[in-house]
Amino acid sequence: QVQLVESGGGLVQAGDSVRLSCKASGRTFSGYVMGWFRQAPGKEREFVAAISRSGGNTYYADSVKGRFTISRDDAKNTVYLQMNSLKPEDTAVYYCAAADTIWRATTPEQYDYWGQGTQVTVSS
Repeated sequence: QVQLVESGGGLVQAGDSVRLSCKASGRTFSGYVMGWFRQAPGKEREFVAAISRSGGNTYYADSVKGRFTISRDDAKNTVYLQMNSLKPEDTAVYYCAAADTIWRATTPEQYDYWGQGTQVTVSS
């Protein structure tokens, strides 16, 4: 079992930067592919970014490529999502997730554990 707790969300303006954190506890953090998803009101949960167990591989949705960066610190059991040049369309609840699966995991069904989410609101 893995417990995930996100933090770092809030209300920001377009063009600002925000860093989300996801602290894991429970089973060995380094054994999981970690991902970030987001869900806007009335929309399905969508993939944002993923990072491999080693941290050597990352993958991004086209909508965030070049603006967002996912990273992990296994010593701190934490995965991060650095979000730059934020746009109003980035407004959503952001979820951290852990997958006990092969690389690369980009669908919600591939992930085994989820955090409770953190709201990011980008005003224009």
